[in-house]
Amino acid sequence: MNAKVLKTKNKTRIQRKRRIRGKISGSAACPRLSVFRSNRAMSAQAIDDTTGTTMASVYSKALNLKANKDDAAKLGEAMAAALKTAGISEVTFDRNGYIYHGVVKAFGDAVRANEIRM
Repeated sequence: MNAKVLKTKNKTRIQRKRRIRGKISGSAACPRLSVFRSNRAMSAQAIDDTTGTTMASVYSKALNLKANKDDAAKLGEAMAAALKTAGISEVTFDRNGYIYHGVVKAFGDAVRANEIRM
């Protein structure tokens, strides 16, 4: 792809991210579940914004997973298990400016399927 196109795509994603973050925030009772995806890996973390601490996190490379839909679903199951061990049953989903489609959707659906409310 053209470098100018990539710069524009990332710029619009950052604008969407800032617009979303202005509206949502996490707390100890309902942390913010932030998702990051790249072409090779995905990561997610539950963040308490009042104290600025990460309560639970998963990383696809640590679990030998890639950034495709099947592995995103496995990562979502691992995140749900990490949230349950931390005693969290409800989160606010922060898609981090990414469109809710593909691997982000597969991740979110897997977390919801494992009885975590979003």
